[in-house]
Amino acid sequence: MRTTSTSIGLTALRIVLGVVFIAHGAQKFAQGIGSVTEGFSGMGIPLAEVAAPLVAGLELVGGVFLVLGVATRVVGVLLAVDMVVAGLLAHASSGFYSQDGGFEYVLVLAVASLAVALTGPGRFSLDAVFLLASRRRRGVQEPLPA
Repeated sequence: MRTTSTSIGLTALRIVLGVVFIAHGAQKFAQGIGSVTEGFSGMGIPLAEVAAPLVAGLELVGGVFLVLGVATRVVGVLLAVDMVVAGLLAHASSGFYSQDGGFEYVLVLAVASLAVALTGPGRFSLDAVFLLASRRRRGVQEPLPA
């Protein structure tokens, strides 16, 4: 059984991670999807014209979902995959350190996203509210896992 401090920790991680992804997704839309597509093409990302709007949308909407704690495990996996692909295709050739364009930052985002996917959103999330309501409707009395 998880403690309140665990749920607070998961909530803090989820919200900060979500805000970071919201900022990155919004930045891509502000630059214009055409510019992001050109940038992706220049980095050698395959199907850049498909990847650019998909990634921008995932980061923006996925970030909002993380903040709210909605579909947290699914969004966490999708964002982790997004960051692993970014790390491999856009950052790996520049080494480790992000100041040099390396994969350090995307690695942290990937692992944090995976951690949220594996542990769940915590008690203070819409996922937990929906789960609790569903359990009550079915008459299940066991406590929430997070």
